[in-house]
Amino acid sequence: MRKILITLLSIALNLVCYSQVENEIQPPFNIKTVAFTQNSNNITPFVKLGESFALEFDDLYGNEADYYYTITLYNYDWTESSLVKQEYLTGLDNQRIMNYENSFNTLQQYSHYTQSFPNKFNRITKSGNYIIKIFNDEQEIVFSKKIIIYEDIVSASLLVKRARDFESLNEKQNLELTINYGERILQNPIKNVKVSFFQNGNWNTAIHNVKPQYTLGTELIYRYNQETQFWAGNEFYTLDNSNIRNNNNSVAMVTAGDIYNSHLYINYARKNKQYTYFPDFNGNFYSVNINSQLPQTEADYAWVYFTLEAPNYFLDKDIYINGMFNNYNLNDENKLIYNAEKGLFEKAILLKQGYINYQYIVADTKKIIDFENAIDGNYYLTENNYVAIIYYRGNNDRTDQVIGITKSNSETIRN
Repeated sequence: MRKILITLLSIALNLVCYSQVENEIQPPFNIKTVAFTQNSNNITPFVKLGESFALEFDDLYGNEADYYYTITLYNYDWTESSLVKQEYLTGLDNQRIMNYENSFNTLQQYSHYTQSFPNKFNRITKSGNYIIKIFNDEQEIVFSKKIIIYEDIVSASLLVKRARDFESLNEKQNLELTINYGERILQNPIKNVKVSFFQNGNWNTAIHNVKPQYTLGTELIYRYNQETQFWAGNEFYTLDNSNIRNNNNSVAMVTAGDIYNSHLYINYARKNKQYTYFPDFNGNFYSVNINSQLPQTEADYAWVYFTLEAPNYFLDKDIYINGMFNNYNLNDENKLIYNAEKGLFEKAILLKQGYINYQYIVADTKKIIDFENAIDGNYYLTENNYVAIIYYRGNNDRTDQVIGITKSNSETIRN
């Protein structure tokens, strides 16, 4: 009887383990500029199966610490897959990151780490949701990053249109998706095909679990009025301190102490003002030292001083600065502080020099974002990048396969 109880308890614990939703672990203060890259350019974390990519980051301690990584497959809902690693990974993970260099000719010392995939130790063999976890030499987790590996098995098209409901006509953008699976046999596609929609590579605002509205032959049609709508937001602000010693149209003043300080011009709340287009990177960032060809190790760090004037904003919620540079994170390191004497919101953030998109986000104490009362408003003309990720899990499959991806941009938004 005791053996049976132990067995049942073990099964229950395994079920609990597999049903737990996994979230990203944000890096500590000393880990900066975390990004997935291809050809040294930052990318949104969607990579085709078999293509090469890398995970890069800096350690401000600059002591050449040892870091290790693991690769784990997850289901559509980010619960851990029941597959064992040998079923989706050739070779072994939990390897030490061997490729690292110390910064050169910078006031802020750091060690830059690059881990390429695939590599001589392992290769991902299945599409799906993955989390790469980074550990220190005591096998304590330091941070983790989500990435989606996809295949081009089905074709799809994505359109960006204005919202259909009158209340959000000028503030939201609506996505229409068509999936064509052709001659491929999909078991019960209405139930087994799942889709996730992303705006500017932001995990926090992604839309999940939208069912096809109807089918037309071998096509799955998504033409909803509300289920696939995003708040349009406004264009990102752009910081340029690629020449870290000089001011420019985004940096009002530069001072130097132990490291450089970039004081930005005041940003003014743009809500209820006329929309103005100006080019941005849709939240992305690029490390650049204008005097060097090796920004990975020769771009310096600076304290960047942000200032926001929002006189009509009442202090019932917090304001954060985010973008891909901090993985759209909402934490104290990125939270503005109100200076009552100046009547301004202020914050200094340590950032690697280059071109950085950022935005101001309003959220409550539970980190729930208030899109409707956005500091910079919502304008349907805002240029945003959108991605739809298509998953499939057959009736007898043990994990979700990513069978397609399609991208679009709101620059050519339709009515």
